[in-house]
Amino acid sequence: MPKHTLDRTDRRILATLQQNARLANVELARAAGLSPSPCSRRLRELEESGVIRAHATLIDPAAVGLPVSVFVRVTLQQQIERNLEGFEATVSALPEVMECYLMTGDADYLLRIVVPDVEAYKSFVVDRLTRIPGVSNITSSFALKQVKYGTALPIPEGE
Repeated sequence: MPKHTLDRTDRRILATLQQNARLANVELARAAGLSPSPCSRRLRELEESGVIRAHATLIDPAAVGLPVSVFVRVTLQQQIERNLEGFEATVSALPEVMECYLMTGDADYLLRIVVPDVEAYKSFVVDRLTRIPGVSNITSSFALKQVKYGTALPIPEGE
């Protein structure tokens, strides 16, 4: 992907879209201080360069029967490339895994899992997670309450 240098106008477009991705181009242009045609061109450039990776709809997990969030620390037997790649490929294909990070510290990975209930989580661990080759330890922490959840990056205004 080509590198895209963000100017102040690009940053205004991004900040505005993070608040409401469904804005019509005319409204987005007004918020960014542009006319519609240059705004549309800039938006296309931001998408093509990969600055904007995707457009998504955020859904309340409880509203669709997935009220339980579990943070899982996973340690592998060995941190060798084959184990890391295999683990990452496997968890990337599991729909319950919302996020996966390779970590420093005591655990190799931190996952965020969503499930309908504790029984479903138990099945997820026993039937899927423990069967991934190279997994040696799994530590789970259940979220009791979501205090903050954000998707908008704190984009600095720039030049």
